[in-house]
Amino acid sequence: MEYTAVIITVSDRCFRGEREDLSGPALAAYVEKAGYVLLPPVLVPDEQDQIEAALIAACQADAALVLTTGGTGFAPRDVTPEATLAVCERLVPGIPEAMRAACLQITPRAMLSRSTAGIRGRSLIVNLPGSPRAAMENLEPVLPAISHGLKMLRAQGPQDCAVGQLPTEGMFARDGREKGK
Repeated sequence: MEYTAVIITVSDRCFRGEREDLSGPALAAYVEKAGYVLLPPVLVPDEQDQIEAALIAACQADAALVLTTGGTGFAPRDVTPEATLAVCERLVPGIPEAMRAACLQITPRAMLSRSTAGIRGRSLIVNLPGSPRAAMENLEPVLPAISHGLKMLRAQGPQDCAVGQLPTEGMFARDGREKGK
């Protein structure tokens, strides 16, 4: 199943034309290669109300996956997580936890990420860092699992994560060893 994706770049300097957006195009190429259909990219400054409006518009356009890049650090104007939390109906804490865990293998600075993820309607919103390298390092370990989540979110697959897995009930003894072995 093909899903649509929107990349929202959050950057004052890119918005003012003082710096080229490198993260947005890098993410777009990666998710397109993974089979997503891209909707037009969005560029907003580090203003919470404008980030919220862009997120809501992407969800109203029925984007399955909304990726933000930028605004997840400690700088005073880094408010992308706050905007995401304001528009989401349900949080998905496992995604940013997995991103931080994977990226801690690369740099101890990964623990400083304030990225978040959540659901609004039928859309999954995931915050990524602003640098192209960090954005890719964060997305790569979670994108395969995201497609399963989108199937459930969009009711195009099993609504139970265990469907299709081998049954385990009664297969193991109380001590964890496989019965009969």
